[in-house]
Amino acid sequence: MEDLIINKVTQSSLISFHLEDLYDKHERSTFDMLQCLFQGLILREKDFRTFIAEHDWEQYRDKNVSIICSVDAIVPTWAFMLLANKLQPVANFVYFGSLAEMDNAMILIALNKINPADYIDQRVVIKGCGEIAIPTAAYVEITRILTPYVKSIMYGEPCSTVPIYKKK
Repeated sequence: MEDLIINKVTQSSLISFHLEDLYDKHERSTFDMLQCLFQGLILREKDFRTFIAEHDWEQYRDKNVSIICSVDAIVPTWAFMLLANKLQPVANFVYFGSLAEMDNAMILIALNKINPADYIDQRVVIKGCGEIAIPTAAYVEITRILTPYVKSIMYGEPCSTVPIYKKK
């Protein structure tokens, strides 16, 4: 008689939640306002408006674009608004802040689109390792969203989890 190996993980009622599935895979790009500053210090409106009119915006087609200013300069808010206005029709996503901040914002937006009621009284494992580095903010947010609904939350892989929450 042969000993059968039974995969108890696949037979369990665990729901595996992959944050990686929510990660936007479009190419990322940064627009640095430094290139628009006179002597790297000041934004001159006439020059900036000429730049806006002549710049090749197609290079940002379908990209996620973060807008930053890498130097300590006073840049008026309207300048960032003009950039967003030009990027919006071509870019996939436009954000003011670093690439890391943009990644955080994008995954939080995606998480807030899930319906937590779909997880009522479920045992959920938030997958911990993968091909893409997921921001810690996403793990905090999914825990915050699901806690009022689920029976339990675990972190890791279904075969080896760290308990996070269990409904009393």
